[in-house]
Amino acid sequence: MGRWEPDARGRLVLAAVDLFTEQGYDATTVAQIAERAGVTKSTFFRHFPDKRELLVAGQEALSRLLTEGIAEAPDGASPLEAVAGGLVRASTAMGPANREFAPRMKAAIATSTELQERDALKSVSLAAAMTAALVARGVPDPTAALASELGVLAFKRAFAEWSEGDRGAEDEFAGYALAALDELRAASASLG
Repeated sequence: MGRWEPDARGRLVLAAVDLFTEQGYDATTVAQIAERAGVTKSTFFRHFPDKRELLVAGQEALSRLLTEGIAEAPDGASPLEAVAGGLVRASTAMGPANREFAPRMKAAIATSTELQERDALKSVSLAAAMTAALVARGVPDPTAALASELGVLAFKRAFAEWSEGDRGAEDEFAGYALAALDELRAASASLG
């Protein structure tokens, strides 16, 4: 093991996802993850309290970007326009590495009920952050909650389509997110 290599956190996440996919979540130990990432167990615990938390690496940054985009939406923007601003801001964190990593993460999540539950909690947390940002703009709570849930659903739909799309394409995540939000807006209008 080298004295120091950059991006220990990122290497830990990649190592964990690969091990979860190869041998299952329950059979994977923190020691194995640390070894695969080329770090010590103590380095692992400096970055994550347990192996389950590897799944939500970057969630705080994503929540922050979503809420910043909502907060910075122009005065008079509708709740969904503000959510669109959040999705565009969050898309700045979605680069080629995320696109390549997504299928492996999806496969790892599929191996474990615990990871599926943690993934669902991540969605709840993102919706709560967006709801709070909309309420801070003066949007009534039920409207803010509905717009936030549509935002999370748009993000998830866009991420699935973007990450499963042509890897050679130069298309940006923001376009997928805005298209998904527009589809959901139209679908909700047809509910009556």
